Amino acid sequence: MPDEVLLQASTDLRVALGRLVRRLRQGYVAGEPTLPERSVLARLDRDGPATPGCLADLERVKPQAMGVTLAGLVERGLVERRKDDSDGRKVLMSVTEAGVKLLTDRRSQTTRQMAAVLAGKFSEAEQRALIAAIPLIERLAHEL
Repeated sequence: MPDEVLLQASTDLRVALGRLVRRLRQGYVAGEPTLPERSVLARLDRDGPATPGCLADLERVKPQAMGVTLAGLVERGLVERRKDDSDGRKVLMSVTEAGVKLLTDRRSQTTRQMAAVLAGKFSEAEQRALIAAIPLIERLAHEL
């Protein structure tokens, strides 16, 4: 594919995803976890316990920023620290039952809202196209 086509597609995708993220952020309610906090909770829920350094690398933030994020989650009882059984010098972070409940409740609300829009405003062909694009968007995010 010509470079100019890929550049335009990349610009269009960046703008569209930026709008989607902003819309999802607009649903933020004071006192609820921020988008970075929800991202860390979701990662821990999906992938299991991880060290703060590993989380910082995966989330592509500085270790200090991850420390602040984790401290807020620990303070609210959504994440817990524990020693790594295989290496007592390391600390592992894991999501608590309260964190899983919060994620499930928040996912349900956002997911229902998104599903309603997809069902009411998108054709079946458009729905299939979006579903097919999800793994590609995930791979793009991973490679950036």
